Amino acid sequence: MARFVLASQSPRRQELLKLCGYPFVTQVAEVDENSVSHPNPAQDCIQTAQLKARAILDQIVVPQAERTIVIAADTTVALDGKMMGKPTDAEDARRMLMALRDRTHEVHTGVVVVDVGSGIELLDSHTAVVTMRPYTDQEIIDYVATGDPLDKAGAYAIQNHKFKPVSELDGCYLGVMGLSICHLLQLLDQLDLPLRSSMAILEVAHQHYRCPVYDNIAQKLGKYGGETVTGIS
Repeated sequence: MARFVLASQSPRRQELLKLCGYPFVTQVAEVDENSVSHPNPAQDCIQTAQLKARAILDQIVVPQAERTIVIAADTTVALDGKMMGKPTDAEDARRMLMALRDRTHEVHTGVVVVDVGSGIELLDSHTAVVTMRPYTDQEIIDYVATGDPLDKAGAYAIQNHKFKPVSELDGCYLGVMGLSICHLLQLLDQLDLPLRSSMAILEVAHQHYRCPVYDNIAQKLGKYGGETVTGIS
């Protein structure tokens, strides 16, 4: 089995990667994400994820005869085509949440997978269309006071069960959280890596929202499988 390195300190991405069934280590990519400024939000995410992955490649030492896979991701929120990263402070978080309230926006997540030995680099991106509910000013104040928005693009977590910011979602729930596992599995399959995910667990993790590529994976693994297979189409 390959050695997996996740280029992220995000607890959310670490929890999501566990859904793949692989053991992995994490390593923080020390990069200036603001150095990437592509006008297309989806491309901006991919390029930022590439920046993270390549930073890890410069840091790690790969043992001989061990296959090493580096995984990196980046997420941004775009409202009217303008990107929203992580808020700089509580006031910035409040401003973002007010702008998003009762409106529809896009969440873009880029994923990069690098097979270190071969040098193969695979890229993918996912875009979800998200509509926020009409939460009140007081709800914004209370939510910002928890500190939860401060490390999240767009200043919110779709999975926050108390604030519950989202009213409608068209796209991958896990992608909005920060890493579309279904898209990642497709990339790993292209590298001929055995897939270990339990589709029963993966289905629950999607919170009943339909990921656009979920069915492709389910057909191969079996809806209640978890067996090791390859060959996602």
